[in-house]
Amino acid sequence: MHSWQFSRAGGFSQVRLDRGSDFTALRQLDQKLWVALACPVSGVEGCPQTLALLDADGDGRIRAPELLDAIDWTLARLASPDELLAGTDVLPLAAIEASRAEGATIQAAARRLLQELGRETEAGIDLESASGAAELLAARPLNGDGVVTVASAADPAIASLIAAAIDAGFGVTDRSGDPGIDAAGLVAFTQAVDAVTAWRTGAGADPAVSETALAAVDAVAAKVEDFFARCALARFDARAEAALNREEGAWLALAARDLSIDVDEIRGFPLAHVTAGGELPLHGALNPAWAAGIGVLASAAIGPFLGPRETLSEADWRQLLATLDAYRAWRAANPCPALDALDDAALAEAAHPERRSALEALIAADLEIAPAYDALTDLVKLIRLRRDLAPFSRNFINFQDFYSADTPASFQCGTLYIDQRSCSLCLRVGDAGKHAALAGLAGAYLAYCNLSRPGGESMQIVAAVTDGDAENLLVGRNGIFYDREGRDWDATITRIIDNPISVRQAFWSPYKKVARFIEEQVAKRAASADSAASDKLQTTVIAVPAEAAAAAPGAPPKRIDVGTVAALGVALGSIGTAFGYFLNTIADIKAWQFPIAIAGIILAISGPSMILAWLKLRRRNIAPLLDASGWAVNARALVNVPFGATLTALASLPAGASVGGDRFAAKGSGWARVFLFLFLIWWVMAFLGDQGYLEGLVSP
Repeated sequence: MHSWQFSRAGGFSQVRLDRGSDFTALRQLDQKLWVALACPVSGVEGCPQTLALLDADGDGRIRAPELLDAIDWTLARLASPDELLAGTDVLPLAAIEASRAEGATIQAAARRLLQELGRETEAGIDLESASGAAELLAARPLNGDGVVTVASAADPAIASLIAAAIDAGFGVTDRSGDPGIDAAGLVAFTQAVDAVTAWRTGAGADPAVSETALAAVDAVAAKVEDFFARCALARFDARAEAALNREEGAWLALAARDLSIDVDEIRGFPLAHVTAGGELPLHGALNPAWAAGIGVLASAAIGPFLGPRETLSEADWRQLLATLDAYRAWRAANPCPALDALDDAALAEAAHPERRSALEALIAADLEIAPAYDALTDLVKLIRLRRDLAPFSRNFINFQDFYSADTPASFQCGTLYIDQRSCSLCLRVGDAGKHAALAGLAGAYLAYCNLSRPGGESMQIVAAVTDGDAENLLVGRNGIFYDREGRDWDATITRIIDNPISVRQAFWSPYKKVARFIEEQVAKRAASADSAASDKLQTTVIAVPAEAAAAAPGAPPKRIDVGTVAALGVALGSIGTAFGYFLNTIADIKAWQFPIAIAGIILAISGPSMILAWLKLRRRNIAPLLDASGWAVNARALVNVPFGATLTALASLPAGASVGGDRFAAKGSGWARVFLFLFLIWWVMAFLGDQGYLEGLVSP
């Protein structure tokens, strides 16, 4: 049984991963003790190639089973589990477990690579050399993936065959990124070629002639059917013949306008003169709007299939349609329309047994390189996982990096500088609106920002403000954001979720709100009074001359309204009563107790806000923040006040810095200090007098 070690951080116990044996026994650890059970690949800082390796199923998320499988794969190829703690890009050859087949193959690939690089004496292989060699091998025409490209074939005939297969839709993508064909694609292509070859032999007629005839028939079929239908009606009743050929009035209306052969009215007239005989002339007496189409029909369809003739009977028309319907059925049975671009010669070349055998041999030659490529890619994978598994686990199984404050956690994307503070708890955000719906449960003061760079890059982040005050943090304020690579971004606050930042801020919050309210009301009243005064002045300037002119000489002056005097008396009485109640209330308070009473009033005002802030700060939790970003956090990861002070740093002068005088500072009179000094003397004397300590000094 493995002996686990835990430490307390964030208000819960976190397993420590300080020994290689901890990773060996990790499957035994109850996953209820893991801090996270899943995380997204996007928005997590780290090597993208390593994150892709951990996301085994490629769904964009890394889950606990995938991490365990990656750890098991790595440990099976390392000589000691302590190698996971190395964290370097260089893999010593001695660190590979050569006693097992998996490790022996990787070690052999590393030695072979060092030999090719002329570095046989080196004891280790670095990631850059290994990944570079893998990329070079992948770019070669034969790279071990069983896919051959046009560039893979030295024989032009084989290259043409590969190109034909790709064009017909049987290609796949080679490791190099170019299109190619593999063994399965070759089998499918071969079967399609054989099927199309057999199908073409059953055409019955030249497909080119049939296609041309089919197009000619389809162009006039509806009009020819209309002509034979009219002829059938004329045979049924001779009286209908005139109407079927259009009444004279229709011709008179048409003749009254400027004519064009292609107008819709002419195309709507019968194809030819309707008679009971029902023969369609192919030349001469035809509707001029359809004469060209009938001419094409005669030369392209009737001539090749029925023979030359001057007229077309309905029976011949039906025979022509039946012949072409058989062609339609044959064409619809095409087993692979994608091969239509290949003529018979190209199809025969694709079906040639020697060409197929040569292509099969080329694919087999490519597959012979597969073991060497697989060993090289496994070497690269081993170097990456040996370097990155432990750091990733410290940000997944526990939050050691986050709570140590020495190394940024994988979910911290950079630092936001704004309002004389730096916020290091910043996360990438896809949709601020959706994120805020859950992130608000974190109990932290959150500022959502849009980031942009001159090159056109943009992204969204959310920054947790965990120290200072929020007085100057407003939507629209600008700052600078530095990502983990040191690049600077312009930042603008777009949304704020207001929560307490500190107890100190909560103490002053009620007074700031009252002061802000008073300022707003005073500004509103002043604006209203100014507007009223302006209106009154304008009215007075206009009205006074008119009143003076209308007033009668010797009119008695206006007297004071008795009602107004009574109202003033009532108001003064109410004020006096309230003032008297206040004096009676404080009459029992001794002079030296006044400061204590004032302090009690202040505490009564600020106390509830401070208590509420204290309760919220105790529950401040980053789990909802991460859950909103796609994580599956398995614990309440608290951010208390001392830890929050490390995540948001306030501006402070450097040690040893000197500050010069401000020549524009307001001049102090010094009376405030004198008043405070006299007040303290008065309070002490009042307290001593109340307690009787001054009786001996003032008694006769």
